[in-house]
Amino acid sequence: MSEKEQQTACRSGFKTMCGGQALIEGIMMRGPKKQAVVVRKPDGELEIQEKELKFIKDRYPILGWPLIRGVVNFADSMYNGVTALMYSAEFFPEDEEDEEEPSRFERWLEEKLGSEKMTGVVITLAMVLGIGMSIALFFLLPTLLGTAITLVTDSMLARNLAESILKIAIFVCYLALCSRMKEMKRVFSYHGAEHKTIFCYEAGLPLTVENVRIQPRHHPRCGTSFLFMVIAVSILVSTVVFAIWPVYNPLLRFLAHLAMLPVIVGVSYEFNRWAGRHDGPITRVLVAPGLWMQNFTTFEPDDSMIEVGIRALELVIPEKRGEDAW
Repeated sequence: MSEKEQQTACRSGFKTMCGGQALIEGIMMRGPKKQAVVVRKPDGELEIQEKELKFIKDRYPILGWPLIRGVVNFADSMYNGVTALMYSAEFFPEDEEDEEEPSRFERWLEEKLGSEKMTGVVITLAMVLGIGMSIALFFLLPTLLGTAITLVTDSMLARNLAESILKIAIFVCYLALCSRMKEMKRVFSYHGAEHKTIFCYEAGLPLTVENVRIQPRHHPRCGTSFLFMVIAVSILVSTVVFAIWPVYNPLLRFLAHLAMLPVIVGVSYEFNRWAGRHDGPITRVLVAPGLWMQNFTTFEPDDSMIEVGIRALELVIPEKRGEDAW
């Protein structure tokens, strides 16, 4: 797309469906048809990986229906995100002295499945473990800790309130601790570069380092905002459900949370889609907490990081003007 076409497409109010994820010294961007991973290698050169996107909803239209599509897109984003993260990590191996020999299990997997299939198994396992740990941290732990309120009162309202406060507190503490990790600070700076690049494109400005640098780093369609919305919707849904159907047993409460999770993810996804298309005062109030959470997950990038964001976005902007409208 030419610079003139880009500025026309990105007129006032334009919002793109292009978005991405920060990696280890890199950024992944996804557009309506393509995905690009750009990594800054140790020698300073850019490594680029491109691929055409295929969506399962094209084969099974029902998976593109509202509420259902949120769960499908979340799983797809998780898988592609872990894949891209592992790809970027390949350019920054550990010191040879610290490298360990493959275990017998790893050698057996490679022998039986082959390297490509084994990589798929590892990525799937990493995704499952990641989701499992998130569920344990943000759903199981608050449910177990919330039982302490029963020592004081049998009120279901008080128990729901205690669990809600714990969910938010654990989520904020988790993000705060991650943001203080030295290894994560550069990843979160690339996250900031990704947001700034998207904002620059949506503003209709040429994608230059100077134009990107002055953009805000908090974006309303960020994954951090989505995760916060998942927590917020889970609080709302569980409060309503447990008010109608009181459940006191911690294990049964946790299983009920699990059963509600697909609905929670689906509703959160639809809210993010709606919020991403509106800029009214009500929307700004509703997205404000998620934007505040991004103080933990986005830092100001340097120019070399912005260059990576620009290159990644350029690779996924469609040729047909406006085809990436949100």
